[in-house]
Amino acid sequence: MTLLRYTISRFVQAIPVLIGISFITFVMVNALPGDPVAIMLEGQEVDRETIEAVERRYGLDRPFHERFVTYMLGLVQGDLGYSFHRDMPVSQLMWIRLGPTLMLVFSAFVFALVTAVPLGVLAAKRRNEPTDHVSRLVALVGVSTPSFWIGIMLILIFAVWLGWLPSGRLVYPWRDPAHYGFDGRLELYYQTIRHLLLPMVALGTLQMATIMRIERSSMVESLQEDYVQLARAYGVPERTILRKHAFRAAQLPIITIVGLNLSTALGGAVLIETVFEINGMGRLLIQSIQQLDYQVVMGVTIVLATIFVIGVIITDISYAYVDPRVSYGDRE
Repeated sequence: MTLLRYTISRFVQAIPVLIGISFITFVMVNALPGDPVAIMLEGQEVDRETIEAVERRYGLDRPFHERFVTYMLGLVQGDLGYSFHRDMPVSQLMWIRLGPTLMLVFSAFVFALVTAVPLGVLAAKRRNEPTDHVSRLVALVGVSTPSFWIGIMLILIFAVWLGWLPSGRLVYPWRDPAHYGFDGRLELYYQTIRHLLLPMVALGTLQMATIMRIERSSMVESLQEDYVQLARAYGVPERTILRKHAFRAAQLPIITIVGLNLSTALGGAVLIETVFEINGMGRLLIQSIQQLDYQVVMGVTIVLATIFVIGVIITDISYAYVDPRVSYGDRE
């Protein structure tokens, strides 16, 4: 089986998964207590005829199974539905909110990898030394602490008490600097980094701690392999052993954990966006659940699930580039 055939088969296998997620989400959203039309018309004096007209407009007067089939048929055609409360297509609404979420999640993973991999390698190299003990303590605290609590503490320390960084919202580098009143692109990028630092660290701490623990364990195991001992016996410098022999072989578990942690990061982004008032997909999901905006909840869930599935498939494909022993078919 070639790599292309394997990739296609994985995407085909993902279709039933996404359909199952869609059905479960549809059932859960419709089971929520409350009336979406009543919430939408809250504060307005309307008669029963107006309420029925709104229900007919959005198809809320039809049976559950009919609404689900109609939604899935539209989804196949690329129609994610229409927002009750924002009076705009869900696809257009999510296109606006997708950029901040992707920027937050991507920056969190960059922070996690840049810090965790060197610290994990250093801890493995100096096993059972003070450096190793400190790194394990940091990893334990990072894994045990909720991301939203870390975000709140970062806001209190660096935004409220010290006043070094802004407490929330993001500056988007793809917008015109004049939109924010900046003089040029350089100031725009600088303010983007300043506004992104706190939510990036808050979301990336859990990923950093998890990756660092796996990196340390994997490097310790790799440094004890026979080929590493043989290289040492031949007098190969320790730096060369770490870089060329042990490090690459130890990265396969890291690729696995990065792919699986994508779901954790997407879930954490929901809370982090709420804490830092970031107008991304996560905050949109929370607001839509509170407003019983069914179509938006469905659309956000499906898009986030698709991103996770694509991330897992990319993770599987990446194995072959790290470990030549991994193949996607039978070899003679």
